[in-house]
Amino acid sequence: MRKDYDQDPSEEQRLAWSQQQNDLKKQLALDDSRLSFETATLTDLKYVGGVDLSFPLGDHENAVACLVVMQMPDLQVVYKEFLQTKLHLPYISGYLAFREVEPLMELIRQLKANQPELYPQFGIASHLGVLCDTPTIGVAKNFLVIPSEFDDMAAIKSQYKEALHKKGDDFKLVGATSGSIYGTALRTSDNAVNPVFVSQGHLITLETAIKVVLATCPKHRIPEPIRAADLESRAYIRTNSSLLQ
Repeated sequence: MRKDYDQDPSEEQRLAWSQQQNDLKKQLALDDSRLSFETATLTDLKYVGGVDLSFPLGDHENAVACLVVMQMPDLQVVYKEFLQTKLHLPYISGYLAFREVEPLMELIRQLKANQPELYPQFGIASHLGVLCDTPTIGVAKNFLVIPSEFDDMAAIKSQYKEALHKKGDDFKLVGATSGSIYGTALRTSDNAVNPVFVSQGHLITLETAIKVVLATCPKHRIPEPIRAADLESRAYIRTNSSLLQ
């Protein structure tokens, strides 16, 4: 493992990242105007992509990135690719994309070059969406706390639990100070009480993002493209552990 891996980035580096994030935010488009399908019924939505990075147990540097593309509406896998990589930056809250975005972009570039007809209409989130100029949705198991906007997470959790009774119910996450909608807690399964947290990535409205997420959750809490990328990357590590050194 690299010696500099455990060293936190300098304040100068953090400021540079913040500036890059601000520049990318200026390019975000949070509407449906460039979507290639009909948003009310998802007609012509052909492909949905999901990505994930997995690590061998106890290893925070060597990783396997996985991109899975599924066709709609039957969610059959039509493309799957892996990329072994080394991540030399530690995890820093708020700057995850700078640690993980490069291998994900490389997988997207390979797909676009080799099988452009399967290029997904969705996947990943804002940072990657802007860099790849692709419509994207953010889906998380946990809600990223923003201290200035969400001080009482226990109260918010209680509120969305009371509001989510069945699949399709959602609870908008509105900042207490700004009034901005950061996303929504969405119940994606009648069998799973815990929601996922859906946010606009790029080139999409929150309402359309919710529809796409629900359409890709026929059985499980997690959308099938993301779930498949997670399972496939973990299986790759088990099979090829000797190569991840």
